[in-house]
Amino acid sequence: MSEARADDVWRAMAAFVLDHRDSWKRAVIDRTGLPFSRIRILRRLGRTPMTVKQLAHAATIDAPAATVAVNDLEERGLVVRQVDPNNRRCKVVSLTDAGRALVESIDAVEDPAPDALAALDADDLAALARILAKLRG
Repeated sequence: MSEARADDVWRAMAAFVLDHRDSWKRAVIDRTGLPFSRIRILRRLGRTPMTVKQLAHAATIDAPAATVAVNDLEERGLVVRQVDPNNRRCKVVSLTDAGRALVESIDAVEDPAPDALAALDADDLAALARILAKLRG
């Protein structure tokens, strides 16, 4: 029962966030001039370098699409591929200085809370903040 409830809550949270991110996505696309698929990859690489296969999995795209995206970002000077020191058959994709600067620019785009969230009282917001802190570990 608890697992089914957790699934319901997860779906509701995901739907709430997805339903309220369109203006932020448009602002980020306008600021960067990049398609959002590239922005998703840059933000993931901002956390940690990855192989193309890992990027494909993280960005929920297939490997050929990830390769095309990485090629595009590499041509723009935003990412670089380097041989993985742990597995010389693989290449790891990481941000260049320009890529890091662009991710910082993306992160600086204002993303205000939706009205429904902003309307919660202080106790509800504090409870939600505590729960989210637990989820982040």
